Amino acid sequence: MVTPYKNSTGSKKEQVAEMFDNIAPKYDFLNQLLSLGIHKSWRRKAIQLLKEYHPKTILDIAIGTGDFAIEAMKLNPEKVVGVDISEGMLKLGVEKINKLGLQHKIELKSGDSENLPFPDHSFDAVTVGFGVRNFENLEKGIKDIYRVLNANGTLVILEFSKPKAFPIKSIYNFYFKFITPSIGKLFSRDSSAYTYLPESVNSFPDGLDFINILNRAGFKETKAISLTFGIATIYFCKKTQ
Repeated sequence: MVTPYKNSTGSKKEQVAEMFDNIAPKYDFLNQLLSLGIHKSWRRKAIQLLKEYHPKTILDIAIGTGDFAIEAMKLNPEKVVGVDISEGMLKLGVEKINKLGLQHKIELKSGDSENLPFPDHSFDAVTVGFGVRNFENLEKGIKDIYRVLNANGTLVILEFSKPKAFPIKSIYNFYFKFITPSIGKLFSRDSSAYTYLPESVNSFPDGLDFINILNRAGFKETKAISLTFGIATIYFCKKTQ
């Protein structure tokens, strides 16, 4: 199992929470810098997939500083609830949402993705942006998402993936292995976080492997939409019972 801190005895969950607490102050800045702003278009495409379903209640897992939930406001939901295990990220998310005057629509709370603090059948849609690869137990987390979704509910996951075609694969690997950790170390007080990023992406079962995990959890109509030469993927599926 890939973890942020090689010398730590803490669980992956504990280490991920610590890591995001450490990098929270620079998280948005580094996201913008390292992705060259492309992550915004990826997020828009992911939310657009939900438009035809008109979800009224949305759960955003690993909400971070709130960008996915804010983008979901374009769907005109009645309520978006966001959960995260990092108190540092949640604090910044609350500040951002309050500044935008969206606190009556978006609620942020501390929550574990593998033991979601909600009853069965609570949400019309669930979104996860760049968070599933940080789950300590991926299959358990996906099954708990299935549990809290309403019948006919929709799950949309945006996650990094591994490009397969040359030369994008070589450029991507070089950027992630050398450039990303260097920039992260320069601007963040936690150099391990941006070494963990490429390691966690490399170990994540993307593409068909992840689709199989979604299907085993009970999801149907599962599909993967490749973005920007395979750098990221949107996974879309439904709970049909």
